[in-house]
Amino acid sequence: MASIVSAPKTLDVAAIREDFPILRQRVHGKPLVYLDNAATTQKPRAVLDALQRYYAEENANVHRGVHSLSGRATDAYDAAREDMRRFLNAADAKEIVFVRGTTEGINLVAETWGRVNVRAGDEIVLTEMEHHSNIVPWQILCEATGATLRVVPITDAGELRLDQFERLLTDRTRLVALAHVSNVLGTINPVADVVRIAKARGITVLVDGAQAVAHMPVDVRALGCDFYVFSGHKVFGPTGVGILYGRRALLEAMPVYQAGGGMIGRVSWERTTYADLPYKYEAGTPNIAGVIGLAAALDYVTGIGLDRIAAYEHDLCAYATAALTAVPGLRLTGTAREKASVLSLVLGDIHPHDIGTILDRDGIAIRAGHHCCQPLMARLGVPATARASLAFYNTREEIDALAASLERAREVFE
Repeated sequence: MASIVSAPKTLDVAAIREDFPILRQRVHGKPLVYLDNAATTQKPRAVLDALQRYYAEENANVHRGVHSLSGRATDAYDAAREDMRRFLNAADAKEIVFVRGTTEGINLVAETWGRVNVRAGDEIVLTEMEHHSNIVPWQILCEATGATLRVVPITDAGELRLDQFERLLTDRTRLVALAHVSNVLGTINPVADVVRIAKARGITVLVDGAQAVAHMPVDVRALGCDFYVFSGHKVFGPTGVGILYGRRALLEAMPVYQAGGGMIGRVSWERTTYADLPYKYEAGTPNIAGVIGLAAALDYVTGIGLDRIAAYEHDLCAYATAALTAVPGLRLTGTAREKASVLSLVLGDIHPHDIGTILDRDGIAIRAGHHCCQPLMARLGVPATARASLAFYNTREEIDALAASLERAREVFE
């Protein structure tokens, strides 16, 4: 399939691709076409260099030593927190808590804020498109407290039913937790509207930003949310590190999550006092290299410009939508008007795992399965989908290769 209309000149994608060494390889003799970015993103040279430099030149524990290596590591680690604050436009670096990823961030809030603020008969409101990581912690909290989960439905296009959302809110609603962007549908939820409606009733709001931060600017103060969480590996950084943003007043009032070195003020046999924010929630030796690598990743995308990235990916997603829907028998799940770069598809009666295997032989990496969204799959009426997810280093030529490979998969199973 040839590209008929030229792509917008918002990014020098060829130059960007040179920053990602892994994209140069071949798989089964074919050039790698990496379209599994919703699962994890590839890492630019700037991130790889930051990790190498830390371990080769600065490796030491932070906030503990008086020697030079520890001082340099601490300086880099503390500077990274300020980078995260700027990236999210948080009011204070103390509102940035380092966690292992989105999953731990949500569990932290459930186990601290939730245990204090949720009681029997209270309600927590989620949406039909949530990832298991934004379902199961709240189920556990409800089981422990006697609270109830309520679920906002979506339309067949994959858009949130805001009218139903408002009707679900009651004087017992304590929390709304929702994805900023669906990892299956690509839907960009109207988070600012959700927050405005919830806050008018005094309801706390947590936003799962795992699928948003790589694709668009995020301003937590403009959104007005109380908590925002994301994972480093979804935004071109290392695995095993992520961010929990929380409004300072909430974090100050919440109890500790884990106990150990780094989160204490003073320990005696009689009692222990705890460190100030954000260290109160950062027990043990942190993922120092991961934090420094994530800061390098955020500097990298900020340098390119998230507005430019969003514009390029919007065009690429539109091109991919047209190309894939031209494949006979192919149906996209998720056709929201506001959508990020995720395309989940069903191709006739072909099992998604078979689609993924055939595409892999052509060097194309996608994801096949329920994508940790089994309740959403039940709503869509399918057990699984094949998912192609885009990043700013992907090209129209790669979309053409994907469409051609899907055509071949269809022919194989005819």
